[in-house]
Amino acid sequence: MSIGSLITLLRAGVFQILKLAAPVLGAALIVGLIVAIFQATTSIQEQTLTFVPKLIAILVVLALLGGWMFLSMRDYTTQLFAMIGNM
Repeated sequence: MSIGSLITLLRAGVFQILKLAAPVLGAALIVGLIVAIFQATTSIQEQTLTFVPKLIAILVVLALLGGWMFLSMRDYTTQLFAMIGNM
C-alpha cells in the first residue's frame, strides 16, 4: 500500500464523517441559534431551554435521515472491504 492510496483512504474517511455529521450538527446549530436569540430577547436564562429543543431537533434529523446515513455507511464499508483483497 503506497502513501498516496493511504492518503486517499483517509481523505475518504474524513469526508464520510463530515457528510454524516453535517445534517445533525447543522440542525443543532440552527436550533441553538434560534433559542439563544429567544433567550436574549426575553431575558430567560434557563439551561434546559437550550438543551431540550436541540435534543428534539437532533432526534428528528436522525429519524428523517437515519436510513440515508445507514446506506451511506454501508456503501463505504463495502468499499473498504472490497479494497482489502487488493492490499
